[in-house]
Amino acid sequence: MSSAFSSIPVADTLLRVNVFNTSSNLPLLAAIAQGYFAQRGLQIEVQHTPNSDEQRAGLATGKFDIAHAAVDNAVAMVEAAKQDVAIVCGGDAGMNDFVVRAEIDSLDDLRGKLLAVDAPNTAYALVAKKILKNHGLLEGRDYAVKLAGGTGPRSAAMVADPQLAAGMINPPFSFTVREQGLKSLGSQYQLLGPYQATGAFVMRSWAQANAEVLVRYLAAYIEGQRHVMNPAHRHQMITLLGSSFKLAPHVAEGTYEALVAPGSGLAPDARFNLAGFHTVLAIRAEMEGMWGGTPPAPDKYLEPAYFEQALQTARAV
Repeated sequence: MSSAFSSIPVADTLLRVNVFNTSSNLPLLAAIAQGYFAQRGLQIEVQHTPNSDEQRAGLATGKFDIAHAAVDNAVAMVEAAKQDVAIVCGGDAGMNDFVVRAEIDSLDDLRGKLLAVDAPNTAYALVAKKILKNHGLLEGRDYAVKLAGGTGPRSAAMVADPQLAAGMINPPFSFTVREQGLKSLGSQYQLLGPYQATGAFVMRSWAQANAEVLVRYLAAYIEGQRHVMNPAHRHQMITLLGSSFKLAPHVAEGTYEALVAPGSGLAPDARFNLAGFHTVLAIRAEMEGMWGGTPPAPDKYLEPAYFEQALQTARAV
Protein backbone atom coordinates (compact mmCIF):
# COMPACT_ATOMS: atom_id res chain seq x y z
CA MET A 1 0.00 0.00 0.00
CA SER A 2 1.53 3.32 -1.01
CA SER A 3 2.05 6.06 1.56
CA ALA A 4 0.17 8.91 -0.08
CA PHE A 5 -3.07 9.29 -1.99
CA SER A 6 -3.08 12.79 -3.39
CA SER A 7 -4.52 11.95 -6.78
CA ILE A 8 -8.32 11.72 -6.81
CA PRO A 9 -9.81 10.10 -9.92
CA VAL A 10 -12.35 12.01 -11.96
CA ALA A 11 -14.76 9.10 -12.20
CA ASP A 12 -16.63 8.12 -9.05
CA THR A 13 -15.95 4.76 -7.44
CA LEU A 14 -19.09 3.10 -6.09
CA LEU A 15 -18.89 1.71 -2.58
CA ARG A 16 -21.70 -0.34 -1.05
CA VAL A 17 -21.94 0.33 2.68
CA ASN A 18 -24.18 -1.76 4.92
CA VAL A 19 -25.47 -0.38 8.24
CA PHE A 20 -28.19 -0.68 10.83
CA ASN A 21 -30.67 2.16 10.48
CA THR A 22 -29.65 3.95 13.69
CA SER A 23 -28.31 7.34 14.68
CA SER A 24 -24.75 6.01 15.04
CA ASN A 25 -24.61 6.45 11.26
CA LEU A 26 -24.93 10.22 11.51
CA PRO A 27 -21.23 10.67 10.55
CA LEU A 28 -21.86 8.63 7.40
CA LEU A 29 -24.96 10.68 6.57
CA ALA A 30 -23.13 13.93 7.29
CA ALA A 31 -20.19 12.94 5.09
CA ILE A 32 -22.61 12.19 2.25
CA ALA A 33 -24.59 15.40 2.75
CA GLN A 34 -21.47 17.57 2.98
CA GLY A 35 -19.94 15.99 -0.11
CA TYR A 36 -16.88 14.61 1.67
CA PHE A 37 -17.11 11.29 -0.17
CA ALA A 38 -17.83 12.97 -3.49
CA GLN A 39 -14.81 15.21 -3.04
CA ARG A 40 -12.70 12.06 -2.86
CA GLY A 41 -14.24 10.49 -5.95
CA LEU A 42 -16.55 8.14 -4.06
CA GLN A 43 -20.22 7.38 -4.57
CA ILE A 44 -21.84 5.74 -1.54
CA GLU A 45 -24.72 3.29 -1.75
CA VAL A 46 -26.14 2.86 1.76
CA GLN A 47 -27.83 -0.44 2.50
CA HIS A 48 -29.84 -1.11 5.68
CA THR A 49 -29.67 -4.53 7.29
CA PRO A 50 -32.57 -5.95 9.33
CA ASN A 51 -30.28 -7.98 11.59
CA SER A 52 -26.66 -8.93 12.19
CA ASP A 53 -26.99 -12.45 10.74
CA GLU A 54 -27.88 -11.01 7.33
CA GLN A 55 -25.16 -8.40 7.57
CA ARG A 56 -22.44 -10.92 8.39
CA ALA A 57 -23.59 -13.25 5.62
CA GLY A 58 -23.81 -10.37 3.13
CA LEU A 59 -20.29 -9.18 3.81
CA ALA A 60 -18.89 -12.68 3.48
CA THR A 61 -20.60 -13.23 0.13
CA GLY A 62 -19.69 -9.85 -1.35
CA LYS A 63 -23.15 -8.27 -1.38
CA PHE A 64 -21.52 -5.08 -0.15
CA ASP A 65 -18.03 -3.77 0.56
CA ILE A 66 -18.03 -2.21 4.03
CA ALA A 67 -20.07 -2.96 7.14
CA HIS A 68 -20.64 -0.61 10.06
CA ALA A 69 -21.95 -2.36 13.17
CA ALA A 70 -20.85 -3.53 16.60
CA VAL A 71 -17.36 -4.90 15.99
CA ASP A 72 -18.12 -8.03 18.01
CA ASN A 73 -19.83 -9.14 14.79
CA ALA A 74 -16.44 -9.09 13.09
CA VAL A 75 -15.03 -11.25 15.88
CA ALA A 76 -17.92 -13.67 15.38
CA MET A 77 -17.21 -13.82 11.65
CA VAL A 78 -13.58 -14.71 12.33
CA GLU A 79 -14.20 -17.22 15.11
CA ALA A 80 -17.51 -18.85 14.21
CA ALA A 81 -17.67 -18.51 10.42
CA LYS A 82 -13.88 -18.65 9.85
CA GLN A 83 -14.03 -15.58 7.60
CA ASP A 84 -10.95 -13.42 7.12
CA VAL A 85 -12.38 -10.11 8.34
CA ALA A 86 -10.53 -6.99 9.45
CA ILE A 87 -11.78 -4.11 11.60
CA VAL A 88 -10.54 -0.87 10.02
CA CYS A 89 -11.88 1.91 12.26
CA GLY A 90 -13.91 2.66 15.35
CA GLY A 91 -17.04 4.73 15.70
CA ASP A 92 -18.80 4.85 19.06
CA ALA A 93 -19.29 3.22 22.46
CA GLY A 94 -22.81 2.00 21.77
CA MET A 95 -24.99 4.60 23.48
CA ASN A 96 -27.28 1.75 24.52
CA ASP A 97 -29.78 1.90 27.34
CA PHE A 98 -31.00 -1.16 29.19
CA VAL A 99 -34.66 -0.60 28.33
CA VAL A 100 -37.49 -2.38 30.16
CA ARG A 101 -41.24 -2.39 30.37
CA ALA A 102 -42.93 0.08 32.74
CA GLU A 103 -43.62 -2.52 35.44
CA ILE A 104 -39.95 -3.53 35.70
CA ASP A 105 -38.26 -1.55 38.49
CA SER A 106 -34.97 -3.43 38.81
CA LEU A 107 -32.88 -6.02 37.01
CA ASP A 108 -34.03 -8.58 39.57
CA ASP A 109 -37.60 -8.08 38.31
CA LEU A 110 -36.51 -9.76 35.04
CA ARG A 111 -36.56 -13.22 36.59
CA GLY A 112 -38.84 -15.39 34.50
CA LYS A 113 -39.01 -12.79 31.72
CA LEU A 114 -37.87 -12.52 28.09
CA LEU A 115 -34.88 -10.52 26.88
CA ALA A 116 -35.24 -9.21 23.31
CA VAL A 117 -32.06 -9.55 21.22
CA ASP A 118 -30.85 -9.32 17.64
CA ALA A 119 -28.67 -12.44 17.55
CA PRO A 120 -28.31 -14.47 20.76
CA ASN A 121 -24.51 -14.69 20.87
CA THR A 122 -23.06 -11.43 19.54
CA ALA A 123 -22.56 -7.80 20.51
CA TYR A 124 -25.34 -6.20 22.53
CA ALA A 125 -27.00 -9.51 23.42
CA LEU A 126 -23.77 -10.53 25.12
CA VAL A 127 -23.60 -7.11 26.77
CA ALA A 128 -27.11 -7.54 28.18
CA LYS A 129 -26.32 -11.05 29.40
CA LYS A 130 -23.14 -9.80 31.08
CA ILE A 131 -25.01 -6.99 32.82
CA LEU A 132 -27.61 -9.46 34.03
CA LYS A 133 -24.94 -11.92 35.15
CA ASN A 134 -23.25 -9.16 37.14
CA HIS A 135 -26.57 -8.84 38.98
CA GLY A 136 -26.95 -12.58 39.60
CA LEU A 137 -29.21 -13.52 36.67
CA LEU A 138 -28.28 -16.29 34.23
CA GLU A 139 -29.83 -17.13 30.87
CA GLY A 140 -31.85 -20.32 30.96
CA ARG A 141 -32.09 -20.32 34.72
CA ASP A 142 -33.52 -16.87 35.41
CA TYR A 143 -34.63 -15.54 32.02
CA ALA A 144 -34.87 -16.51 28.34
CA VAL A 145 -34.00 -14.69 25.13
CA LYS A 146 -36.13 -14.07 22.05
CA LEU A 147 -34.93 -12.90 18.64
CA ALA A 148 -36.43 -9.54 17.71
CA GLY A 149 -34.14 -8.10 15.00
CA GLY A 150 -31.93 -5.01 14.90
CA THR A 151 -32.52 -1.98 17.07
CA GLY A 152 -35.41 -0.53 15.07
CA PRO A 153 -37.44 -3.76 14.76
CA ARG A 154 -36.47 -4.73 18.32
CA SER A 155 -37.75 -1.42 19.67
CA ALA A 156 -41.05 -1.83 17.83
CA ALA A 157 -41.37 -5.41 19.05
CA MET A 158 -40.79 -4.39 22.67
CA VAL A 159 -43.48 -1.73 22.43
CA ALA A 160 -45.96 -4.13 20.82
CA ASP A 161 -45.27 -7.36 22.71
CA PRO A 162 -45.79 -7.26 26.50
CA GLN A 163 -43.85 -10.52 26.84
CA LEU A 164 -40.62 -8.79 25.80
CA ALA A 165 -39.52 -7.36 29.12
CA ALA A 166 -36.08 -5.93 28.30
CA GLY A 167 -33.57 -5.16 25.57
CA MET A 168 -30.55 -3.03 24.71
CA ILE A 169 -31.74 -0.01 22.73
CA ASN A 170 -29.72 2.91 21.33
CA PRO A 171 -30.72 6.36 19.98
CA PRO A 172 -32.97 7.54 18.56
CA PHE A 173 -35.09 4.54 19.53
CA SER A 174 -34.04 4.74 23.19
CA PHE A 175 -35.84 8.09 23.24
CA THR A 176 -38.90 7.23 21.17
CA VAL A 177 -39.73 4.05 23.13
CA ARG A 178 -39.86 6.06 26.34
CA GLU A 179 -42.69 8.06 24.83
CA GLN A 180 -44.44 4.75 24.19
CA GLY A 181 -44.35 3.49 27.77
CA LEU A 182 -40.93 1.89 28.17
CA LYS A 183 -38.14 3.12 30.45
CA SER A 184 -34.41 2.78 31.05
CA LEU A 185 -32.67 1.14 33.99
CA GLY A 186 -29.42 2.82 33.01
CA SER A 187 -27.02 3.22 30.15
CA GLN A 188 -24.63 0.53 28.99
CA TYR A 189 -21.80 2.90 29.89
CA GLN A 190 -23.09 3.25 33.45
CA LEU A 191 -23.77 -0.46 33.89
CA LEU A 192 -20.68 -1.87 32.17
CA GLY A 193 -18.09 0.83 31.43
CA PRO A 194 -16.04 1.52 28.27
CA TYR A 195 -16.94 -0.61 25.25
CA GLN A 196 -15.94 -0.57 21.59
CA ALA A 197 -19.28 -0.78 19.83
CA THR A 198 -19.80 0.42 16.24
CA GLY A 199 -16.87 0.21 13.87
CA ALA A 200 -16.18 -0.50 10.21
CA PHE A 201 -15.07 -3.94 9.10
CA VAL A 202 -14.32 -5.47 5.71
CA MET A 203 -13.13 -8.68 4.16
CA ARG A 204 -9.35 -8.55 4.39
CA SER A 205 -8.93 -9.65 0.77
CA TRP A 206 -11.19 -6.80 -0.38
CA ALA A 207 -9.16 -4.30 1.64
CA GLN A 208 -5.91 -5.51 0.13
CA ALA A 209 -7.32 -5.27 -3.39
CA ASN A 210 -8.88 -1.82 -2.77
CA ALA A 211 -6.46 -0.22 -0.35
CA GLU A 212 -6.41 3.20 -1.99
CA VAL A 213 -10.20 3.36 -2.17
CA LEU A 214 -10.56 2.24 1.45
CA VAL A 215 -8.19 4.95 2.66
CA ARG A 216 -10.20 7.58 0.78
CA TYR A 217 -13.41 6.22 2.30
CA LEU A 218 -12.02 6.31 5.82
CA ALA A 219 -10.66 9.85 5.36
CA ALA A 220 -14.12 11.08 4.32
CA TYR A 221 -15.72 9.14 7.18
CA ILE A 222 -13.34 10.76 9.68
CA GLU A 223 -14.35 14.13 8.25
CA GLY A 224 -18.00 13.19 8.74
CA GLN A 225 -17.30 12.25 12.38
CA ARG A 226 -15.49 15.56 12.89
CA HIS A 227 -18.37 17.45 11.29
CA VAL A 228 -20.93 15.84 13.60
CA MET A 229 -18.88 16.47 16.74
CA ASN A 230 -18.04 20.09 15.90
CA PRO A 231 -20.29 22.22 18.16
CA ALA A 232 -20.59 24.77 15.35
CA HIS A 233 -22.66 22.23 13.40
CA ARG A 234 -24.97 21.26 16.27
CA HIS A 235 -28.17 22.77 14.86
CA GLN A 236 -27.42 21.43 11.38
CA MET A 237 -26.85 17.91 12.75
CA ILE A 238 -30.01 17.98 14.86
CA THR A 239 -31.92 18.94 11.72
CA LEU A 240 -30.27 16.10 9.77
CA LEU A 241 -31.19 13.62 12.50
CA GLY A 242 -34.78 14.83 12.48
CA SER A 243 -35.16 14.54 8.72
CA SER A 244 -33.28 11.23 8.42
CA PHE A 245 -35.18 9.41 11.15
CA LYS A 246 -38.44 11.41 11.19
CA LEU A 247 -37.87 12.58 14.77
CA ALA A 248 -39.63 15.23 16.77
CA PRO A 249 -37.29 18.16 17.49
CA HIS A 250 -36.80 17.29 21.17
CA VAL A 251 -36.00 13.65 20.31
CA ALA A 252 -33.52 14.74 17.64
CA GLU A 253 -31.87 17.07 20.16
CA GLY A 254 -31.65 14.37 22.82
CA THR A 255 -30.23 11.94 20.28
CA TYR A 256 -27.55 14.42 19.24
CA GLU A 257 -26.54 15.03 22.85
CA ALA A 258 -26.19 11.26 23.35
CA LEU A 259 -24.04 11.03 20.23
CA VAL A 260 -21.57 13.67 21.41
CA ALA A 261 -21.47 12.62 25.08
CA PRO A 262 -17.82 11.97 26.07
CA GLY A 263 -16.99 8.33 26.68
CA SER A 264 -20.36 6.84 25.83
CA GLY A 265 -20.98 8.47 22.43
CA LEU A 266 -19.04 8.96 19.22
CA ALA A 267 -15.28 8.58 19.37
CA PRO A 268 -13.26 11.62 18.22
CA ASP A 269 -11.99 11.00 14.67
CA ALA A 270 -13.73 7.59 14.73
CA ARG A 271 -10.72 6.19 16.55
CA PHE A 272 -10.76 2.60 17.69
CA ASN A 273 -11.05 2.15 21.47
CA LEU A 274 -8.58 -0.61 22.24
CA ALA A 275 -9.48 -0.75 25.94
CA GLY A 276 -13.15 -1.02 24.98
CA PHE A 277 -12.31 -3.82 22.55
CA HIS A 278 -10.58 -5.74 25.32
CA THR A 279 -13.96 -5.55 27.09
CA VAL A 280 -15.66 -6.95 23.97
CA LEU A 281 -13.29 -9.92 23.87
CA ALA A 282 -13.47 -10.49 27.63
CA ILE A 283 -17.29 -10.59 27.52
CA ARG A 284 -17.24 -13.07 24.63
CA ALA A 285 -14.71 -15.25 26.46
CA GLU A 286 -16.80 -15.22 29.62
CA MET A 287 -20.32 -15.45 28.22
CA GLU A 288 -19.61 -17.84 25.34
CA GLY A 289 -16.78 -19.78 26.96
CA MET A 290 -14.51 -19.11 23.99
CA TRP A 291 -10.71 -19.40 24.01
CA GLY A 292 -10.87 -21.41 27.22
CA GLY A 293 -12.20 -18.32 28.96
CA THR A 294 -9.07 -16.26 28.21
CA PRO A 295 -9.52 -13.66 25.45
CA PRO A 296 -6.86 -13.50 22.73
CA ALA A 297 -4.73 -10.52 21.79
CA PRO A 298 -6.82 -8.14 19.66
CA ASP A 299 -4.29 -7.84 16.83
CA LYS A 300 -5.71 -10.72 14.80
CA TYR A 301 -8.96 -8.80 14.23
CA LEU A 302 -7.48 -5.37 13.47
CA GLU A 303 -5.92 -3.73 10.42
CA PRO A 304 -5.11 -0.16 11.54
CA ALA A 305 -2.79 0.89 8.69
CA TYR A 306 -5.64 2.06 6.43
CA PHE A 307 -7.07 4.28 9.19
CA GLU A 308 -3.68 5.73 10.08
CA GLN A 309 -3.12 6.74 6.46
CA ALA A 310 -6.63 8.17 6.23
CA LEU A 311 -6.04 10.22 9.38
CA GLN A 312 -3.07 11.89 7.70
CA THR A 313 -5.23 13.15 4.81
CA ALA A 314 -8.49 13.92 6.63
CA ARG A 315 -9.30 17.63 6.80
CA ALA A 316 -10.52 19.77 9.66
CA VAL A 317 -14.21 20.56 9.13
